[in-house]
Amino acid sequence: MSTAPRPDRRPRPASDPLPPLGLFSVELSRNLRIDSVSRLRPTPPHAVEDRRPVAAAVDILRRWKVGCVLVTRLGRLVGLFTERDLLTRVLAPGLPLSVPMAECLTPDPVTVQPKDSVQTAIRRMEKGGYRHLPVVDEHDRPVGVLSARRVVHYLVEHFPALVYNHPPDPHRYPDSPEGA
Repeated sequence: MSTAPRPDRRPRPASDPLPPLGLFSVELSRNLRIDSVSRLRPTPPHAVEDRRPVAAAVDILRRWKVGCVLVTRLGRLVGLFTERDLLTRVLAPGLPLSVPMAECLTPDPVTVQPKDSVQTAIRRMEKGGYRHLPVVDEHDRPVGVLSARRVVHYLVEHFPALVYNHPPDPHRYPDSPEGA
């Protein structure tokens, strides 16, 4: 990328200013409190019983191209198994993939319910540094997984012009147009 503007790739003219953020931020703030987690359309849960071997969870991670598997016991959530868990709790210590899930899962994960607010979900993700939150019903049965990606897509809905129309650094211009 170049820092010099090119005549064929001009920035937005001063006569066409960005929309003020005031109205958008008020709307977003309200929607974060009002919209529920179900509005973000969590992905369907991929679950494995805690007595099953780690290999079963790895198979789910690979087959469905997901970053986490919910671990259940008799249909209720007891833990979470992520790619990070595979690396740090199984592969790094040299455990075989035949080890039961119960020995290497993240127990008692932070969860949300479908009727919780988006704001609640974002706060829990931010506080714990989580990329995935299990969505459970009132009986701790998994009904979905909320990912950071879904949250980002939700936020982009509120600022489409700002997100889609601006380069990451407004003082740098691409050397050539992107796309086809």
